[in-house]
Amino acid sequence: MIVVSAATGALGRLVLDRLLERCPADRLVAAVRDPDKAADLAARGIGVRPGDYDDPAGLRAAFAGADRLLLISSPELDPVRRVAQHLNAVDAARDAGVGVLAYTSFLDADTRADGVTAAHHATERALRESGLPHVLLRHPFYSEAFLHPGLRDAVATGELADGTGGRALNTASRADLAEAAARVLTEDHHTGNAYDFTGDPWTYDEPARELTRASGVTVGLRPRRAGGALGWLEAQVEAGHLERGTDDLARVLGRRPTSLRQAVTALLG
Repeated sequence: MIVVSAATGALGRLVLDRLLERCPADRLVAAVRDPDKAADLAARGIGVRPGDYDDPAGLRAAFAGADRLLLISSPELDPVRRVAQHLNAVDAARDAGVGVLAYTSFLDADTRADGVTAAHHATERALRESGLPHVLLRHPFYSEAFLHPGLRDAVATGELADGTGGRALNTASRADLAEAAARVLTEDHHTGNAYDFTGDPWTYDEPARELTRASGVTVGLRPRRAGGALGWLEAQVEAGHLERGTDDLARVLGRRPTSLRQAVTALLG
């Protein structure tokens, strides 16, 4: 049996979609905070169990009988509470006798214990100390944070705002990361590995070219930092923090990750 935690989130649903292509629905369980939000999953034949990261006893019941568990990291922003939630899940998985736990960590969580990686660093350490067989799926930032339907505005104006200073991004799409997780959960040679997932690195001049190609409208770059969360991400890019690239995602997928051209074409299409 394969259990997916946080299964009603965007990533969890994509993972279950890919798992349904690889195994029967009666082998799958969605562990969710609110089972009422998983009625569509139950309608597809997937088992649904309550699984709140703040409820250790409920997590033990949700994970019972799992040969494989995908622990999707909590969306909680407070790192102290997030670590506590993850430790609840790791302890519950150990107590429930889970066979192999796959955890969606973050790039550089093995070497950095601050900022974005703080909770992931602590969770990786807890997994090592737990004795549980596990796989680490270290994610980059999602491509969707930068490549989104709002890019259609760049076609309308002929300008694509770029606050990255021309530096490269090592993002990956949720769909590719979900497929990789599904493969790890259904294949036998991943246990004990730590994967640093990235797509093919890209710079902002590439989406400008692809928008031009796909739309027939010339789109140029306009140096300008966005506000809010995107502005913070762009600052990380400009500082060179997102330039690392690996082939781990391609090796697990058995193909190249979704290309910039494919992503932009899908957005416009």
